[in-house]
Amino acid sequence: MSQKGLPYLTEVLKKKTRVTTEAAFWKIRHKSGNEEISLRLARYALVDGRKPPNAAPKAGLTLDPDETAAMLAFLENNYEPFRVGGQRWIALDKDFGSEQVEQLKAVFANPDRRKLVEFLIENNIVPEDLVRSLDYQRRCRAVDEFELMLNQDLKEQPWQQWFQSNSWVLGSEFVRILDERRIDVENISDYLVQAYDGFLDVIEIKRPEGTLKFWADSLDHGNYVEHSDLTKAMAQANRYLYEVEREANSDKFVRRVGVRAVKPRCVLIYGRSHDWNEDQKEAYRILNASQQNLSILRFDYVLDRARRMLNLPGPHGS
Repeated sequence: MSQKGLPYLTEVLKKKTRVTTEAAFWKIRHKSGNEEISLRLARYALVDGRKPPNAAPKAGLTLDPDETAAMLAFLENNYEPFRVGGQRWIALDKDFGSEQVEQLKAVFANPDRRKLVEFLIENNIVPEDLVRSLDYQRRCRAVDEFELMLNQDLKEQPWQQWFQSNSWVLGSEFVRILDERRIDVENISDYLVQAYDGFLDVIEIKRPEGTLKFWADSLDHGNYVEHSDLTKAMAQANRYLYEVEREANSDKFVRRVGVRAVKPRCVLIYGRSHDWNEDQKEAYRILNASQQNLSILRFDYVLDRARRMLNLPGPHGS
């Protein structure tokens, strides 16, 4: 208690050889029964290292209850963002309740970027136009990265990671890449995906460069025919389709994968076509048309389609 009988709480903020700085909360009771808290900041001179009893402050400032509340809110809302530069903070509207805050924390902890974006837009945390602009810029950077990767003769794993992060490039016929890749004990695809119609499809990726070839070294009766490397990749893709169809009526498979399989299709991403002539492009169209449930996409086609989807300049018709 203070000398006037007011409850108070003090704390030494900093003590030097000759001065000490203290903070004190004062609780003021009104006749109405309400209580208000004031904050006092003061600096005192020390004598022999101690503050004399009933010492008057060298300098001081007492905030009334409204000022105290405003100061505490200011510190709570601004100190940490100011300290770290604001890069780790999002300012929320005052109407944003505690339940929504907890939901926001859970969403940010979720690696599903689509759910995060939906939450930000639905709750007006970030304007929809801004979210779309940021997503557009991210996709543009991804296209630049794709083009750089094409010149680096990478193994399959970096490509798998790129497509995992940029499934949008596969087109609107695919809704999402599933977490499960395993078809059965012996067969593991690059991706199992949910198609737009809700059913299961398969995506298989082969490195665009290296020793893998698309066309055979010699013509057959004047026609371009697929190289044995491509034939093997197509056989593997068709094997995956066969194994998926075998599991189509398995409740255990549907529960594990989460999507039903009905006449699955496979997209095989294979090879380059930037240097093809017109006869090779024609042979490619004939080859793709002859496949029932298998589509072969060249890496250059994926890049070209991504550019067109984003309305970016660049060579077309690869």
